Amino acid sequence: MKKLLFLLTLFSETVFAQITATHFNAGWNEVNNVSWFMDLDCKTKGLTDIAKNPDEGKKYKIAVVPTIIIFKDGEEALRFQADLSFKMVATKEEVVGAIDELLMSDF
Repeated sequence: MKKLLFLLTLFSETVFAQITATHFNAGWNEVNNVSWFMDLDCKTKGLTDIAKNPDEGKKYKIAVVPTIIIFKDGEEALRFQADLSFKMVATKEEVVGAIDELLMSDF
């Protein structure tokens, strides 16, 4: 039974896409952190303060904070950005739905 579970786990991780997410913000905008970000169902989630890590902001062309980028197999697949008030426009339901669609596109 343990071998079967191991094989199923191995198979599922190699067949399905790796979905990761990064939440970009800046310390001066901490009040507008996306509170539900860590609840997203992704393999890996990261938080990046572009005020402390400006190279990351440049690398991913972060124009406004907060920004959430969803990566599929290491490539940017989705981007959700704040409006001019520096508050996230997208809802948790919208982001989860978009991630689900991204996962379903593999079938």
